[in-house]
Amino acid sequence: MARKIYQKSIEELKKQHNLTDFENGLSTAEASQKLSADGPNKLEEIKTPKWKIFLRQFNNMVIYVLIAAIFITLFMQHYSDSIIIGAVVIINALIGYYQEASASNAIDRIKEMLSDTATVYRDGKRTEIPSEEIVVGDVVFLEAGDNVPADLRIVNSDNLSIQESSLTGEADSVEKDAEPIMEDNVALADQDNMAFASTAVTKGSGIGLVVATAEDTEIGKISSEVSSVEQRKTPLMQVIDSLGTKISYFIVFAAIVIFIIGFMFDTYALPILAIAVVSIVVGTIPEGLPATTSVILAKGVSDMAKNQNTIIKTLPSVETLGSVDVIATDKTGTLTKNEMTVTDIIIDHQEYQVSGIGYDPHGDITQDGNNIEIDSKMKLFLESGFEANDTHLQNVDGEWNIVGEPTDGAFLSLYHKVFPHGEESKYESLDILPFDSDFRYIARLVKDNNDKKYLFVKGSPDKLFDMGEKADSGFDRPAWQESVRKFSEEGKRVIAVGYKEINDDTAEISHELITSGLNFLGLAAIIDPPREEVIDALKEIRSAGVEVKMITGDSPLTAKAIGEKLGLADEIHAITGPEWDKLTEEEKLAAALDNQVFARTTPGNKIEIIRALQKSNKVTAMTGDGVNDAPALKRADIGIAMGIKGTDVAKDSADMVLTDDNFATISKAIREGRRIFDNIKKSILYLLPINFSEGLIVAFAILTKSDIPLHPTQLLWINMVSAITIQFALTFEPAEPGIMQRAPRKYGSKLMSKHDVFQMTYISILMAAIALVVDSWLRGQGVSALVSSTIMVNLLVVGKIFYLFNIRTSKFALSKDIFRNMKAFYFIGLMIVLQLILTYVPFMQTVFYTRSIGMMGWGLAVLSGIVILAVAEFDKLIRFIKKNKVTEVE
Repeated sequence: MARKIYQKSIEELKKQHNLTDFENGLSTAEASQKLSADGPNKLEEIKTPKWKIFLRQFNNMVIYVLIAAIFITLFMQHYSDSIIIGAVVIINALIGYYQEASASNAIDRIKEMLSDTATVYRDGKRTEIPSEEIVVGDVVFLEAGDNVPADLRIVNSDNLSIQESSLTGEADSVEKDAEPIMEDNVALADQDNMAFASTAVTKGSGIGLVVATAEDTEIGKISSEVSSVEQRKTPLMQVIDSLGTKISYFIVFAAIVIFIIGFMFDTYALPILAIAVVSIVVGTIPEGLPATTSVILAKGVSDMAKNQNTIIKTLPSVETLGSVDVIATDKTGTLTKNEMTVTDIIIDHQEYQVSGIGYDPHGDITQDGNNIEIDSKMKLFLESGFEANDTHLQNVDGEWNIVGEPTDGAFLSLYHKVFPHGEESKYESLDILPFDSDFRYIARLVKDNNDKKYLFVKGSPDKLFDMGEKADSGFDRPAWQESVRKFSEEGKRVIAVGYKEINDDTAEISHELITSGLNFLGLAAIIDPPREEVIDALKEIRSAGVEVKMITGDSPLTAKAIGEKLGLADEIHAITGPEWDKLTEEEKLAAALDNQVFARTTPGNKIEIIRALQKSNKVTAMTGDGVNDAPALKRADIGIAMGIKGTDVAKDSADMVLTDDNFATISKAIREGRRIFDNIKKSILYLLPINFSEGLIVAFAILTKSDIPLHPTQLLWINMVSAITIQFALTFEPAEPGIMQRAPRKYGSKLMSKHDVFQMTYISILMAAIALVVDSWLRGQGVSALVSSTIMVNLLVVGKIFYLFNIRTSKFALSKDIFRNMKAFYFIGLMIVLQLILTYVPFMQTVFYTRSIGMMGWGLAVLSGIVILAVAEFDKLIRFIKKNKVTEVE
């Protein structure tokens, strides 16, 4: 098996790339030849033209049927009908286009993360070139402040540290060295001799050999994943598309059968029969469905932005949350603060606890729940951790952050929990020895107000234990090692602190001065702390039947400890990325379901886990903030990015952005998603019976050789205008009681229950029967066809108004819940005004074939509405009685 780059020695690398000395680098001719062969070091993207996105919106069975209706009406020279039907088609296409056109700009954001220039060795000289001209085999010089321009194998390191959290999820900067790593399948976060494109050098300097450019880099692979990820349709869109297609097939089949019957029995002249069949199709096709769905979703998006600190980028996403079975979440910055915090201190084997999280310097040091006096030993411990430091804590616009290393920042925050920020230190700095990965400690030489000199040291416990033993023969190393072990098992990083007084003639620090012996002060346990609000949010999310899984690049020990603290699950099982890679496809499906923590994962692992969950028919949400989360964010049924600390790449790949970075907002969003789905379902169950009743009216007329009582434009008026008025009232319906205690909807489950279909059927027949009886009676009284059809239009609309009160809530229409959505009455009022305009305005009478009607016509409409509501409420009463009987038996 070929050895991986990180396993190769320096000599192997030189031989592989024909280099005698790394500082000679490639020749200009060699670099030019490679650039021509391999292409520039930049990321490419193929974008879908906007016109293709627009044309895609017409690829829908409902639209096909309506387009056919346009051609038939044009052929029959019914131009007003053609224009109105065409307007409906265009409106629906525009709605879909604007949803899809807001697609992700993640690739552009990834490009922005790549550095513009790089320092390389060419022809034996160090020179600066555009990053696009870097080729494999180039030798790059790195120093603090640089962005890594390509994937590099480190061949020389001088105290080099690189911040990789956006790529790997590791909160701290990673110390780099040139030593080969002999293990197989080493996770990205553990490849200490590699540097990856787009990461940032925070300290030291080094030299790296370019081993991958452009799409072959780790960031390039993420870019390729993001651009190639196929997003599956949201559960709602699947249900609606399936419903629309099935209804369309049924309607077209029924229309063809009725046309054949009408043609065979010579019911009408062919032009009249064609218009009648178009009337059936137009009346029955749920063309108002896309508009109604979009209005409800858009209102949900608006509410989330105003009230829940959430930006929803695509309309269907707001409902998808209500269907979620699993939330797969990143750890760093999502469940945790991404701000290292001291949580425990041990001095003289006495344990102390520290409150407050993140870099915000507010909190207390306690012991067994009681505040303590800051004695001289504790004060010296705090001062030592503060002084042995080269990081700065600052407050910018009310936000506390650091410039430097997270571990050092934790000690600054700890110090200022006791001593106010901005207060001058009593020590004057004389010299500093920066942290070095070879020695694993940082030291500072200071002088106090009395000109006494002190050496403060902070670093790895085993190093300071050696120094402590030299200064104190009674140093209890086993007891201190046991404390380190205990904290490490809790997923915490342990830092030791020591000091000693220095002779007045000492002016600078040396390693010999430090290693000759130190007064050991104690230990600090540090962790990237869980967000406090996440614990309660997880309880509510789990009570809603939603599982939460942590996917992180961090170590399994730390990740599991955080998961247990958060209450991620009753029993937590963990698996690492390298362990995942060894599984078969079937084993991965089981592992995705059985494990709650996935540690040391690569971006590729994350997207595989999401796919495995989806293959198990789980509707999956993914939350994250780093570049490494981008492919999984895009693949998930709904991707959720952090708005404050999230990278632009993550935000552009996601469907939803939390502007407050608050995981607890997801719980509110799930509740809102479920409410929105309920209201969309109510709208569909409300819309279809009216549409079907219209089709039944026209079909009955054809089969009985009667005059067609309704015109196609009248049917479109009933369907579309009521869809954006009366049905809009359902947008404001509040959540049903117990909405967060019910299990998520199963993926692929049917929208309608058997009773829903039954109710839809009898309401359709009832409405059609009432309308036909009224029309027959009016014709018998000598009322003209135009007046009778106008009364029928108003009868159907008023019937819709009364039926709205039944469908709004699972409770009885005339209960106190009738007033829980006052906006419903406003929309009913608007619909009535529109009906008056339709009935009495001359222009509308011409376009929609209506005439003025008297009080008798309105009376018939109201009476029919009362009958429809009474029948539907009687059905609700029967169901209520049956439900109570079942409950009593249980």
